Amino acid sequence: MTEQAETRGERKERTRQALLDGTLGLAAERGFAALSLREIARSAGIVPTAFYRHFDSLDDLGATLVDEGVTALRLALREVRRNNETSLAATVRFVFEQVEPKRELFGFLTRERHGGSAALRQAIAMELQLIVRELVADLSRLRALDAWSPTELEIAADLLVGTVTDGIAAYISAAPRDARSIIDRTVHQIRLIALGMGAWWPSKDR
Repeated sequence: MTEQAETRGERKERTRQALLDGTLGLAAERGFAALSLREIARSAGIVPTAFYRHFDSLDDLGATLVDEGVTALRLALREVRRNNETSLAATVRFVFEQVEPKRELFGFLTRERHGGSAALRQAIAMELQLIVRELVADLSRLRALDAWSPTELEIAADLLVGTVTDGIAAYISAAPRDARSIIDRTVHQIRLIALGMGAWWPSKDR
């Protein structure tokens, strides 16, 4: 690769990142669905037609943000779960460690989870559902839950993921001085759910 080609590639990557960063900044004010391709392109200092050198559409740009947030978190969690020595509390704290350096991105995803863009809502929901499914697979391998039905395992996984998701939303919107207490509270909530799961008597009507 020539020096000229490397420079062109680096320039393209900087513009692509500028489009993503510009989108996060603009969406914080009005929401993703209210944004136009023209103003996103302007935020990155390019003409609208140049946008298509980086993304196929606004939905493609939104999907990229989901990949950088929820998808990356899902893959990171997959690696953590492979270590059977990792405690439940450590896993929850790990999630917040992934969120902290990407607060603006996760703030965007938290808002857009129930936002005006149907495509973005669906992309976020699909990634969260994949996290739930992977957690169901993990729970199904626990001997203590052998008697649980697939439906009960899914309900438990959904409750765990939903609790952490709510914790992330609170963490993002909280003042810095409250961040630690929100993490501790989320860990406590997850521990209570785990205790409840241990005391749960599986339904016979399956």
